[in-house]
Amino acid sequence: MKQGVASVKFEALKVLQINAMAALVLTAMTNGSIAAGDFPDAAASDPNTLGLMQGFPPPTEKRVMQPDSNFFSFPKLRWTVCHIRELMPTKQVSRGLGAPVAFDYALDDGIDAITFTPIGGNKPMTWKESLAANYTDGMLIMHKGKVVYEYYTGCLNEAGKHGAMSMTKSMTGLLTEILVAEGKLDEKAPVSSIVPELKDSAFGDATVRQVMDMTTGLAYSEDYADPKADIWVYSAAANPLPKPADYKGPVGYYEYLQTVKKEGEHGDAFGYKTINSDALGWIISRVSGKSVTDLFSERIWSRMGAEQDGYFTVDGIGTPFAGGGLSAGLRDLGRIGQLMLNKGEINGERLFPAEVADNIAGGGDKAAFGKAGYKTLPGGSYRGMWWVFHNDHGAYAARGVHGQTIYVDPKADMVLVRFSSHPVAKNGVIDPTSLPAYEAVAEYLLGK
Repeated sequence: MKQGVASVKFEALKVLQINAMAALVLTAMTNGSIAAGDFPDAAASDPNTLGLMQGFPPPTEKRVMQPDSNFFSFPKLRWTVCHIRELMPTKQVSRGLGAPVAFDYALDDGIDAITFTPIGGNKPMTWKESLAANYTDGMLIMHKGKVVYEYYTGCLNEAGKHGAMSMTKSMTGLLTEILVAEGKLDEKAPVSSIVPELKDSAFGDATVRQVMDMTTGLAYSEDYADPKADIWVYSAAANPLPKPADYKGPVGYYEYLQTVKKEGEHGDAFGYKTINSDALGWIISRVSGKSVTDLFSERIWSRMGAEQDGYFTVDGIGTPFAGGGLSAGLRDLGRIGQLMLNKGEINGERLFPAEVADNIAGGGDKAAFGKAGYKTLPGGSYRGMWWVFHNDHGAYAARGVHGQTIYVDPKADMVLVRFSSHPVAKNGVIDPTSLPAYEAVAEYLLGK
């Protein structure tokens, strides 16, 4: 890049205040090695308790806004996750004009009392205790197609929307799997044959499937302590506001992707890098002739009986952030989970071939995934931008930083959706009090 390191870092730091992805990066950088116990608990950090953005106008010290505050720092992020479109430009995911299809309910009061032992712990915890421990903003559990548990607190209510973070990747992956299953996209094709602009980048000789499963070899660093790390240039490119006159870096996701160089061999190891999702968004937009938001609406959102529109954040030229830009309602993501559980069917209509869900649930290359060293996901894999646990229930999930989850358990006929605003971004910190809790609920429901 021609831009100086200091200028890049300065520009990226500005982006951290106005771009969801970049803001998450700052949170991860700040909190990656910090335990949740170092922060106020869920009750004390509740944005309503703190009075964030309350009043007409809100007091200066209670405002969450850009560009004069880092709105994704804790505890401000506990308000921000429900108000992203108030802070940055977005693009709609339309639910269409038809009436929503309401869920059936069979609420189960016994779920709160379910107990489990956290990973690495020796003291039992109740389900209800786990909600607060994980700074849960919303929780939905469905069993046999009916809602058995629904919970809202903090910034979220049943009419609200919440940032899905990297669960967005799984939506992008789902669209790609659909195009592959329908024969509209060849998963073995080199990326350059679909997006010629990526010919000279690291993505050029990777296959579509390698991008889908994040087994690409990319020279891309997310070492936030390194001022020369690629994440700073990427963040500056993603800035949706006009660039300063002296800016000479890439503009938007597409231009940045063309600069990524290759490192290692494609297909050798799993490497969780968000730019794969942005590349995949470009691939499916090129194949379909539609933006990710419009394709998502056309194929899924407008056909599943959604209650609310969703929305994606965008870069400076309006490109939806395919790797983390979605915000949506809790129940609507429950519909996504139910659609996966039902292998493409919902409300008596087939939205995509059953093989799409089967392919995702079957998982990816365990050996490649194992090289990433995820301690809370032993024996797991990654397929079509979904996380596959390979446990006895065949469970798999969409996952996002700060605790976002769509957890699909085929054996228990269960879908679980969690929105959260945990102070620590990394799911490895949250998993010990989450994954065994999900399994305990599944076993409880099986016993019903």
